[in-house]
Amino acid sequence: MPAIRKSADLRNNYSEISEFCHNYREPVFITKNGQGDLAIMGIETYEEINGRLELYQKILIGLTQIKNGETVPEETMMTKIKQYAGL
Repeated sequence: MPAIRKSADLRNNYSEISEFCHNYREPVFITKNGQGDLAIMGIETYEEINGRLELYQKILIGLTQIKNGETVPEETMMTKIKQYAGL
């Protein structure tokens, strides 16, 4: 269940909200005048989510390349990987 706090809580209870974000690794939703306004999360959670989004984007690019026939033979790719790895 998401944590929902008023905007005044962010100002008055910053440490408590920060601790929650770090301990539970999930966002806290801040409301302003009863409406959703912000989502706050620890930097570790942000970096994890952002990393997933970057990975999903790369997978989508790869799937699109496969669909469009933009592939490289396995032998060629393995040679490139070995060269890159210094093997």
